[in-house]
Amino acid sequence: MTDSPETAAPEEDIFEQKAVRLAKRAKLIEQRESAAGGAYPVSLPVTTTIPALREQYGELEAGAETGVTAGVAGRIVFSRNTGKLCFASLQAGDGSRIQAMVSLANVGDESLAAWKELVDLGDHVFVSGEVISSRRGELSIMVTEWQIAAKALLPLPNLHSELNEETRVRQRYLDLIVRDQARETARARSTVMKSLRQTFEDEAFLEVETPMLQVQPGGAAARPFITHSNAFDTELYMRIAPELYLKRAVVGGIDRVFEINRNFRNEGADSTHSPEFAMLEAYEAYSDYNGIADLTQKLIQNAALAVHGTTLVTHADGSEYDLGGEWARISMYPSLSEAAGIEITPETTQAELEAFAEKSGVEVPAHATHGKLVEELWEHFVGDHLTAPTFVMDFPVDTSPLVREHRSIPGVVEKWDLYINGYEQATGYSELVDPVIQRERFVEQAKLADRGDDEAMRIDEDFLRALEHGMPPSGGMGMGIDRLLMSLTGLGIRETILFPLVK
Repeated sequence: MTDSPETAAPEEDIFEQKAVRLAKRAKLIEQRESAAGGAYPVSLPVTTTIPALREQYGELEAGAETGVTAGVAGRIVFSRNTGKLCFASLQAGDGSRIQAMVSLANVGDESLAAWKELVDLGDHVFVSGEVISSRRGELSIMVTEWQIAAKALLPLPNLHSELNEETRVRQRYLDLIVRDQARETARARSTVMKSLRQTFEDEAFLEVETPMLQVQPGGAAARPFITHSNAFDTELYMRIAPELYLKRAVVGGIDRVFEINRNFRNEGADSTHSPEFAMLEAYEAYSDYNGIADLTQKLIQNAALAVHGTTLVTHADGSEYDLGGEWARISMYPSLSEAAGIEITPETTQAELEAFAEKSGVEVPAHATHGKLVEELWEHFVGDHLTAPTFVMDFPVDTSPLVREHRSIPGVVEKWDLYINGYEQATGYSELVDPVIQRERFVEQAKLADRGDDEAMRIDEDFLRALEHGMPPSGGMGMGIDRLLMSLTGLGIRETILFPLVK
């Protein structure tokens, strides 16, 4: 008997159901000659798709006949066997469905009996027959021939109950089968990628690829994953950022360059962080952090338009978030001073900052510097309360070793972080292109590493050699693709990654 979607398959029944389905698979293989491939035929005479039929014939009146024969395939997600007429809902990959009607009059005794005996929920089935609308107005195929395209050995989950989060992220294939939101998120991600690339093409940027295995990690303050190359007999690092290679490309004359690829950081995982994530970085010669902020706003707003048709995006929980208009730009030190009620400047001593942090209940980070303390305090007093899209400008110099010093404000650098919906979405710089100052910054970072800071950068001699050949003034930005999907959908990071790493 075919599984019913109204009843879940209890854990203790799974093995029994699998045994029953394995027996059906064996029977199909026994009938290989007549079944043309047994349980998993190589090909089938599919002539169209379920979405195409719905688009062409979705408005048929109840009881209408088309005289058109179509051959389609889909996964059975509902089945009802009633005497001389069987009904099944076939689902395509996008979630669209069509009804298959298997009747004694059209397929004969033997074929109808085989359908009842061998077909289960979850099977992929090919059907061919006339496209009609049932008496209840449901678009259908009046089947004249059918064939199992792929036998499912395990039952589907209950289609009327929500999958728990663990199942959704560990068995994303089930999530995609049963949940509209999962399919929509996967498609939204693809739409976002197309939009980003189109915006870059419109702005005359060139897409390149840089190494994921590196002899030295760089481009970010992060702990790397370490591996070993047997071919070169050397220790290698998984990329934490493509920055230093993309800047080499700018040195080489690619004035507008970007990359979308994977980064790996051996750090914590939570609702906004994943050890493996998709990253966009872009660099534009003869621009600065203001120009790259303009570009970043355009990239995100165009992506919102591509996914939602508007910059007023609707999140999965039904709430709305406005990504339109010109986004606010605030400076870190003045905004912190206003929120904290005391003046904090680049001249404020580390001892003063530590005392104020302890008084405010803000944990002093290990290997604290002036800049790290300022950023921790800012997160506490300002960052946790930001909701509207906001560029936070002008960071402490000691936390930004790859950034140019501010042209008019001593003690800060021309860097921004973009906050959307309360979390960091992207970061942008006026890039440091002076190799002498860059070497000094690297040396300071090396001292931090010697003191035990495993996120500090190392001296990269090859990158410094590239800068010594001359890099033009440039603006650069980096943005997490997974977080961009979070901003557009309101979902957590594990929902926006199709196959996230889980413990």
